[in-house]
Amino acid sequence: MKTLNEKLNLLKKKLDGGEKITIAIFGLGSVGCYLLDYLVSLADPQLKLVVVGRNAEKMQQDVNIIRTAATIRRQMRSEIVVEGGCDFKDVASIEASLRKIQPDFIVNSSRLYAGLKYGTISWSNLRAYGIWSPMSVLLGKNIMEAYGNADCNAISINTSYSDAVIPWLKSAGMPYFDFGSGNLNHLIPRMKFFVAEKFDIKNLNDIDITLVASHFHDVVISKEGHTEGVKLLLSIKYQGKELDINHDDVYKACGIPMPTDQKRNMMNASSNFDIINSILLAIRNNIKIKIHTPGVDGHIGGYPFVIDATGSEVKGYFCKDYPLERMEQINRASIYLDGIENVINGAIVYTDEIICNVKNKFNVNIPKIVNIKGAESVANLLIDGLIEARQK
Repeated sequence: MKTLNEKLNLLKKKLDGGEKITIAIFGLGSVGCYLLDYLVSLADPQLKLVVVGRNAEKMQQDVNIIRTAATIRRQMRSEIVVEGGCDFKDVASIEASLRKIQPDFIVNSSRLYAGLKYGTISWSNLRAYGIWSPMSVLLGKNIMEAYGNADCNAISINTSYSDAVIPWLKSAGMPYFDFGSGNLNHLIPRMKFFVAEKFDIKNLNDIDITLVASHFHDVVISKEGHTEGVKLLLSIKYQGKELDINHDDVYKACGIPMPTDQKRNMMNASSNFDIINSILLAIRNNIKIKIHTPGVDGHIGGYPFVIDATGSEVKGYFCKDYPLERMEQINRASIYLDGIENVINGAIVYTDEIICNVKNKFNVNIPKIVNIKGAESVANLLIDGLIEARQK
């Protein structure tokens, strides 16, 4: 598997040469549909957008409405291809699709259990989300195993709980995703709304925020407006200068009302879009752009990360505002509250607290350590005991 920087420079060569850039979206649920729509809205003739899944007829219907809407907006410039017959539970099937498509980007927006926001169950009962990690890892594991088999060089993005999933794959010695989407990107806009109003800033893009935290703090800050006692790493600048603002007030202001249904996936799709678009913009304009992404380079939690195309070669690196070791410490403290004690040697380690809470709330016994080879059996345990048992 090539390094991220090697992949970025392969992409640069294709962009500079005017070649087609192929973006493959694995799974065309709500996240995938939103993402496809956002990418089409770039009106970029250099992009070839391939949607991948089992049911070609269903995907074609979704593609048709997106194409029609984009044409009404006079934005339909990208090619869209439907690649059906791909079973995400079958590594050989995924590998065949990858060899055929030869993508430059891969976005995994598939879900093991579709149509349910897991947090609607886990937050109210457990105040944690990490319990679902075995469900989140399974299809991504298959995609990345096929990725390795196909010797794929695509820049890869994972959508589901990347804070733990990407480190889990890396610790197992498997190919792993380059980036994760979501998480911090859901918080930063809320912070910008408050800061812009307080300082009468007209352009939200002029506010520069750097934030370090895991998925737990995305949830607790957006729902409850506090950090649960963890002092996060947060910088808020305007025109290069740190703003004099109480961070607790910023966190408190993040609790704005939002829908709890599938419309929330606009945010996750936008995070995927932001990663792809930031890479394309940085390379095309020879600039550097900071993004926020969970699981990047197999690190636990969420980080600010820079795509730097100002030199002769493109480089990706962790934002230098904070030492990496300090960012790792904060993320480990953050994700512990989400039920993850560690990710090590191809396994996740649940906290004792979440094991106890699952037993008390659902009468389900989860193991302390879940090896990646045993993830499917624990995923089935969670589906039977935490999801389907509630629906009977």
